[in-house]
Order: sequence, then structure tokens, then C-alpha cells
Amino acid sequence: MRILIVEDEQHLAEALTQILKKHNYSVDAVHDGRSGLDFAQSGIYDLLLLDIMMPEMDGITVLKTLRKEGISTPVIMLTAKGEITDMVTGLDYGADDYIAKPFASEELLARIRAALRRKGEVIPDDALKFGDIELNTANPKLTVKGKEMKLNLKETELLELLILRKQAVTSKEQIIEKLWGFDSEAEHNNVEVYISFLRKKLTFLNSGVRISTIRGVGYVLEVSS
Repeated sequence: MRILIVEDEQHLAEALTQILKKHNYSVDAVHDGRSGLDFAQSGIYDLLLLDIMMPEMDGITVLKTLRKEGISTPVIMLTAKGEITDMVTGLDYGADDYIAKPFASEELLARIRAALRRKGEVIPDDALKFGDIELNTANPKLTVKGKEMKLNLKETELLELLILRKQAVTSKEQIIEKLWGFDSEAEHNNVEVYISFLRKKLTFLNSGVRISTIRGVGYVLEVSS
């Protein structure tokens, strides 16, 4: 899952980034509303943490613009204590939740999981299943019929993306945007390398799941008959 933090307090943004990365989220952070809008419009994020009071453009305006453009990415508003009016306005304009600063990291993580569940993109307990495979994203490992193998971060993110796509074909461009970011210098061969790694591990574990290449389109998970 890829999260965008839009927060002008850089120390807070850095702390949030470290917390989320520790829990295996991919994270980008920007520090003004205009940049937040530009990044969010890319459509690569699964959730936004959006501060209300920011330079360039306030969080409410960012949210209104996104919803007007039909971008339905879940948004959790970060509000200062006492900004009740702004909080209500944010909910009216399509925010999914809000959390008042200061807050405990456990509460924020719970609200993130809840927002993603409502969108249908998270399976509880950090376990994703497809065919005979089970992917643990909290303690990255792949399990097939009781046999386990550790995965690195990019392998985990890639397999998670393919599982969550629910057998839809995923292009190399989509994979690069989700795993490395839309402004990344990653190339198609980066994707091919990690696809190869995952294929070898699925074969080693004797899984019936395979990553099929749809020539000229992308990749899709399939279960061997």
C-alpha cells in the first residue's frame, strides 16, 4: 500500500514516514498543499494523510479539488486540536476520517487500516491469499502448503499489488508508479528483475500460482489447473 503524507510540519512528516515504513507501507511526503495536490492527482496512492493548515493551498481546497476531479482515494485529515469547523467541512467535502494532533501512532495505524478496509483493499491480519499462496506483509514471507520463504520489500510490494489487482492485468508502468513512485527513474528492466525473483520463489515452493506475461500489456496472477 502506498500512502502520501501532505504535512507542512517536516518533523512530524518525517516521524510519520518512519512509522508507516516500519509497518511496510510505501510512503511519500510533501510539505505544501500545491505539491500534495500534484502528487495525489497521479492516482498512484492508496490513501492520503492530509493536513488542513498548509502553505500554497490548504487541505480543504486540496480535498475539494480531488473530489471534484473524481479522485476517490481515501483521505484522513490531520487536524489541530480545536479545528472542529474545519474537521466538519472536511467530512462534508468527502474526507473519510480525521484525527486530531497530537495522536498516538497506534490510533493512526488503526484509522488507516479501517479506511482501507472500507475501500476493500486490505485483508485483516496482514495476510493476503491467492490460490495456494499466503503473503504475510507485516513480517514479509511467502507461504505455500506450510513451506515458507522470506521476501524482500520490493518482492513483497510487487506480489501484494498483483494479488490486490484481483487477476486484472497490471502493466509495467503501473508497477513502477506504485512501487517506486511516478517521478522515479526506475525502468522496465527493474520490474522484470523482481518478476523473475518472484517466479523463482514460487517455483521453489512448488506453488500452483504463476505470474503470466500478457505480451505488450503486463502481468497477471493465475492458478494452474
